[in-house]
Amino acid sequence: MSETGDLLDLDITGVAHGGVFVARHEGRVVFVPDAIPGERVRVRLTDTAKKSFWRGETLEVLDASPHRQLHVWRQADVDVPPEQRPGGADFGHIALDHQRALKREVLLDALQRFGGIAEPAATMSGVAPLPAAEGDEPDGESVDGTGWRTRVSLHVDADGNVGQYAARSHRVVPLEDLPLATPAVERAALALHGGEPGRVDLVQPADGRVRVLPRPDAKRDAASRRRGARPASAKSRRAPAPEVVLERVGGRDFRVDAGGFWQVHRLAAHTLTTTVAAALGALPGDAPAVDPDAWHLDLYGGVGLFAATLGDLGGASTRVTSVESDARATEHAGENLADWVGARAETARVDRWLARLAAEASVPERERLSRGVVLLDPPRSGAGREVVDHLTSLAPSTVVYVACDPVALARDVATFRAGGYELASVDGLDLFPNSHHVEAVAVLTRG
Repeated sequence: MSETGDLLDLDITGVAHGGVFVARHEGRVVFVPDAIPGERVRVRLTDTAKKSFWRGETLEVLDASPHRQLHVWRQADVDVPPEQRPGGADFGHIALDHQRALKREVLLDALQRFGGIAEPAATMSGVAPLPAAEGDEPDGESVDGTGWRTRVSLHVDADGNVGQYAARSHRVVPLEDLPLATPAVERAALALHGGEPGRVDLVQPADGRVRVLPRPDAKRDAASRRRGARPASAKSRRAPAPEVVLERVGGRDFRVDAGGFWQVHRLAAHTLTTTVAAALGALPGDAPAVDPDAWHLDLYGGVGLFAATLGDLGGASTRVTSVESDARATEHAGENLADWVGARAETARVDRWLARLAAEASVPERERLSRGVVLLDPPRSGAGREVVDHLTSLAPSTVVYVACDPVALARDVATFRAGGYELASVDGLDLFPNSHHVEAVAVLTRG
């Protein structure tokens, strides 16, 4: 019986959700990072506690895939000891086109296994380039999928080291470079030295200037107070108002807190809104993609990015309601959606807001909702059964689901299908190149 620390030579047979690859040893699945299907690798076992599967780490590639490349982040390459490889670029050793093929495979597998779709179909593409100014080339993805992160979270340990955690650990690996970040964010990151233990966020909005936002460890501060450290005065504890920055998409400015949520890839917001508009426009029938006389919902709406997309498709009088639990984001959404007389931004948890709507909506409101589009962009855990059940009871004409986790998407798709909806299209988007993460835009229509 093998134990943690044992070495095995294994054949990699497939890719799994979560940035790991599949091998088998004596009938048991072994999940391995830093590999590629078709390779033979030497693995050190790191977790043998479970009967159903083990975990290991790749030490050496014995038979390399033709899709293997020198890792785009030299610190994370397979010839570096596993404990010194920073996390965050777990597909960086794979050629970009093959990364996308593997991500599509993961998405299709999730739709089949968890969504119950016998023969799922999905496209997979990179970011949509910004249109070129006269005489210039379009602004698109870099050749190797680097230089795209406008937002980066780094960690500071007790010794003042600044960097990323080593993969699957909480040990800080000091940075030598940061190739997935934009050049300006990388320069700012490499200039950081020391600081209070915790996290530090770097943010580069549309104006190009990088903001550095320290996030000291709150637990450490609390422990310091318990040890009798002098408490800060009430005045010093009062947090300053967050800086508001502007992001620009489709010729429109969006207000957002510097530390608030915005898409990470510099072209992600443009790509997502373009994909949503195209997917709605591709639905069969002569009706407009967004009926200006219906009632439309943007759930988990943030600062109103997708509500604005629906408004642009429907026109100035479009009735669209954005629902978001973060009050600061809702405040910004109200300003960002000022061009539409029928737009509203409400601060509420989506599940509670929908429950109230389902209980209180009038007959005319339900009729308008039945002709409307519901767009939801839930967190990584998905919308969940309660939210989906409320939506199917309200019976909107079309649901557009923007997903950042293929398994959560597939589970929610299964619930939508049980409620009378069918999957019309799925567009996979590689908004996180050189990592395992994949975004998807799924369109569901009432059967």
